[in-house]
Amino acid sequence: MRDHHTFDIDAFEHELKTTPNPLPLFQKALKQGAEELQSLFKAGEPVTTLVHSRATQIDDLLRSAWRYYLPADAHLALIAVGGYGRGELHPGSDVDILILLGDEDHAHLNEHLGLLLTFLWDIGLEIGHSVRTLAECIQEAEKDITVTTNLMESRLLAGPATLFNAMREATGPKKIWPSDQFFAAKWEEQKQRHSKYGDTAYNLEPNIKEGPGGLRDIQMIGWVAKRYFDANNMRDLVIEGFLTKREYQALIKGEAFLWKVRFALHTLNNRREDRLLFDYQRTLATQFGFRDKEDTLAVEQFMQIYYRNIMRLNRLNEMLLQHFEEAILLKDQLDEPVRINARFQSRNGFLEVTRADVFRRYPIALLEIFLLLQQNPALKGVRASTIRLIRHNRHLINNSFRSNLGARTLFMEIMRQPQGITHELRRMNNYGILARYIPGFRNIVGRMQYDLFHVYTVDEHTLVVIRNLRRFAVPEHAHEYPLCSEIMDSLPKPELLYLAGLFHDIGKGRGGDHSSIGAVDALEFCQHHGLSDFDSQLVSWLVKKHLLLSMTAQRKDTSDPDVIQDFAKEIGDTTRLDYLYLLTVADARATNPARWNTWKNALLRELYLATKQALKRGLHKPQVLDELIREKREDALMQLKKAGISRKCAEQLWSTLSEEYFQHTSATALAWQTRQVLESSPADLPLVLLRRQTSRGGTEVFHYGKSVDGLFALATTILDQLNLNIVEARIETASTGYTLNSYQVLDNGKPISGEDRKQEITAALKSGLSEKELAGQRVSRRIPRRLKSFSTQTKITFWQVPGHQLTVMKLITDDRPGLLSQVGWAFASCQIRLHTAKIATIGATAEDIFFITDSDNRPLTESVQFDCIRETLLENLGEGNS
Repeated sequence: MRDHHTFDIDAFEHELKTTPNPLPLFQKALKQGAEELQSLFKAGEPVTTLVHSRATQIDDLLRSAWRYYLPADAHLALIAVGGYGRGELHPGSDVDILILLGDEDHAHLNEHLGLLLTFLWDIGLEIGHSVRTLAECIQEAEKDITVTTNLMESRLLAGPATLFNAMREATGPKKIWPSDQFFAAKWEEQKQRHSKYGDTAYNLEPNIKEGPGGLRDIQMIGWVAKRYFDANNMRDLVIEGFLTKREYQALIKGEAFLWKVRFALHTLNNRREDRLLFDYQRTLATQFGFRDKEDTLAVEQFMQIYYRNIMRLNRLNEMLLQHFEEAILLKDQLDEPVRINARFQSRNGFLEVTRADVFRRYPIALLEIFLLLQQNPALKGVRASTIRLIRHNRHLINNSFRSNLGARTLFMEIMRQPQGITHELRRMNNYGILARYIPGFRNIVGRMQYDLFHVYTVDEHTLVVIRNLRRFAVPEHAHEYPLCSEIMDSLPKPELLYLAGLFHDIGKGRGGDHSSIGAVDALEFCQHHGLSDFDSQLVSWLVKKHLLLSMTAQRKDTSDPDVIQDFAKEIGDTTRLDYLYLLTVADARATNPARWNTWKNALLRELYLATKQALKRGLHKPQVLDELIREKREDALMQLKKAGISRKCAEQLWSTLSEEYFQHTSATALAWQTRQVLESSPADLPLVLLRRQTSRGGTEVFHYGKSVDGLFALATTILDQLNLNIVEARIETASTGYTLNSYQVLDNGKPISGEDRKQEITAALKSGLSEKELAGQRVSRRIPRRLKSFSTQTKITFWQVPGHQLTVMKLITDDRPGLLSQVGWAFASCQIRLHTAKIATIGATAEDIFFITDSDNRPLTESVQFDCIRETLLENLGEGNS
């Protein structure tokens, strides 16, 4: 190991005696020490050496400063506390110190201490300090367990050892915070800390120190060990029998990995930074030697290793804390066991094996234990000693195990249980059993996707999908998604749906289409587990087509009967449709819960209901567009009649509108818009109205007024400035030269609510849309930090809609404020008329569909038209001539 002294302390002390101003000398030493450590880090020096070397450097400088500013006979002690007390300092870590005062009056030292502390800040140290007497230390430690923890890790740097030892004894477990109270308080502290991070180690931008599985969890084990066992380090826990050598090595290895990441983060930022933000993930992946592969980005490879490390540490933390609970809180006073069967028993509400060699003698008990937990819901979990045995016997799950009829039967029984499926699959994943039993699952454990669309790793996402599916089957949750719960209740074999959820993303990261790869795995697994050919094919089909319904709803014009007919043909029957719809809703909600909203729910529901109607009608009897429009108009006329609007007035207005308007507008919306237009006067224009659409989960912003070039661009600019999310737009220009424009919007993912907010939106639109100079309006909102970390190559493609006089433009680009308005200005510049827009944001990427024509309502055919849109739009987006 390299010598911790990275500069010559004797030469430093000699120069200090002769210099009139010590500040430059200390600053130089601090800078040189930091630069040397960074150089060593880049050269591959073990980070464990560097972290301790950093602490040793600071020790030397603090002792020198202490001697320089404090009289030799001063009765006070300089003490390192917290992480610095452990002898661990990263480049940006705070240097926490305690100046412990003796009993006598120290007023004459106040000026000396003030000069010292100011000097330490001036040389560039991030000092966290406290100045206390022994009595004050005891008082603060009694009130705050964090203070107790810091003092417990203290280390004397200078001053009387007797004073330091007195403080350690006075704040030790025999005087305050006995080990049982200390453990209970620290455990509660950890629970609250984990809750702050969503109780998951799989955050997109994890905190490597405070998050679940992070450095603080390792320190938690050390704190308990010190308090209860009076252990100097975690190695002592091996001697005490509370930690195996393998577990100790896993903790040390995991800590070293996190230290390496933290050291790099601090170096990269030249300050303390414990959040592994998107900004840094790519940089660190490259720095650590990862390179992009055909099927996996370098950053995804790095983050998978990161997530797997913190998951292992999180598992160890939970198991060891359960061990500590038995030893410290229960004091090993366990109840008599209650026998469950020959292999398992219950003790103090936890499941345990009846003998230590159960798994070796009867390997399939590694699956049986999870079934027993489902069948005995009163059990609180698994005893730590049994968790350890599971971990140590996982290697028994091999090809022979997977071929065992008993094992296959047990797994399917787990999937068929009426309760506990989600909990036990999650537990199986935490214990490493799921990846052993389904080898393909190992590849997705800890696998992240570098985008803002997927907020979970693939394995965590998969388990959340199954949780969502299970909620559809629980009566207490039927109010959340009534249609889904109703469908779920009618499914003949729910386990097929759970299997599809388990396998739907298992093919990710293996090259090629993950849906097709997963379908092959699912088919083989189902057949191997004795499912019928029909059931096996259904599960495989669901995995292969699990994105079909979502993509159709978001990217196609589902108001077109031909689209519904084609989709229904691909589905084939109502059974497949039911299973696919439930899987799609569960999957969409589990991808990014924050981005799931009532609008997406409505899109999926509308497509499901329309397809079910088509399947019931029969694929040989497709609904034609004329029939659909006729039905809508008659329904709307009946509603208008009740409102006192004559058929003649309505049809006179409708004669000025296009067929596409009736195709895309529901009967209710048609009646409402018609009434608003007919009852308005010229003085009311521009007419701006808001209507909540309960069935569609959003709010309709309706605008009626004189048609002006650039109107769509201006309206979207105003809506964007109001922080409204536009999810759909319908633009209709009547032959009279007036427009009936409808925008479906969400406000923070929900319909617009509150009268003040509604008035603000209405007033802004009426004022903005009345401006004579339209082109001067631009969105000025800043791009959010997270979006800046991602870059999508802009792609603009065109195609014709068969049987319709429309051209489709698809835009894929970085999501950004004002994107729709930039598209609108490009259309206005090129004399393009927009009819319908379907807006989809997938993470940091916008994938928007626009149905357009030329100014004479004809589809685009000339290359010059396409070139104009493409060049103008790229220029507007700042990507021209690139």
